[in-house]
Amino acid sequence: MSSTDKHFCRFCGTELEHTFVDLGDTPLANSFLSAQQLGQPEPSYPLHARVCSECLLVQVAAVVPPEEIFSDYAYFSSYSSTWVEHSRRFAQQSIRRFSLDRQSLVVEVASNDGYLLRHYAEAGISVLGVEPAANVAEAAREVGVPTEVRFFGEELAHELRQRGDAADLLIGNNVFAHVPELNDFAAGLAVMLKEEGAVSLEFPHLLRLIEQVQFDTIYHEHFCYFSLWSAQRVLEHHGLRVFDVEHLPTHGGSLRVFADHAEVASHRIPAGRGAPARAARSKERSSRNAHGRWCRIAPAL
Repeated sequence: MSSTDKHFCRFCGTELEHTFVDLGDTPLANSFLSAQQLGQPEPSYPLHARVCSECLLVQVAAVVPPEEIFSDYAYFSSYSSTWVEHSRRFAQQSIRRFSLDRQSLVVEVASNDGYLLRHYAEAGISVLGVEPAANVAEAAREVGVPTEVRFFGEELAHELRQRGDAADLLIGNNVFAHVPELNDFAAGLAVMLKEEGAVSLEFPHLLRLIEQVQFDTIYHEHFCYFSLWSAQRVLEHHGLRVFDVEHLPTHGGSLRVFADHAEVASHRIPAGRGAPARAARSKERSSRNAHGRWCRIAPAL
């Protein structure tokens, strides 16, 4: 392998030497062709997932600039009635759990068309969306969700914090996997979060991908594929402590993790809720033992 062919972990910087799955050259998943383009060759890009031997993060290289994928996005979350209902239930639960009121601010990163934040706004809670796709951000504004059209990272988090927009609840639903600059994103979460605030992240669970051979969930805009353990390592590196985890059926099987500032540790682990996290980590270890190939490339959690 030449030096130009080397790839390095986007979290810990270790050279990536182990293939998770190589799907060859593949077109972009959400780049739909116009009638005029049907007779032309469709652009394809390498889709090669590798696993880091140090932190066990599964990842694909950012062979396509994020601006090409996300700046004019084809996916509008509100098109899915089941996803809107999933989001409505979460909004209601989180309002009760974190005692959110008119003095609170809920911020969502990758807020899409306002599918989630509108439920908080309807309850009289201040909201702010951050969404890089201008077309879906405009749809959010039309339903009363103020939205910054920017990619989220540490720089933007500092800007928002300086103008007083620190979050009591900071949400990232199905965005953690979409981030090529992972450390910049996680650092931004820590900056954006109030001292006693909470982060909620939902992302597809790597264990389900392995168990159910969900190879079709690997595509260019999914830069990372998280186990609970690898997600926890990233967050802890940036001063965030996971205090709760939930298993979800969405997207083939997902995790919802809650985190707060490790130095403050303002949120207690709910009684009996340490068990789901332990069970998830245990099953991840068992899964690797049951999948010999995975076990050879990722020997331990």
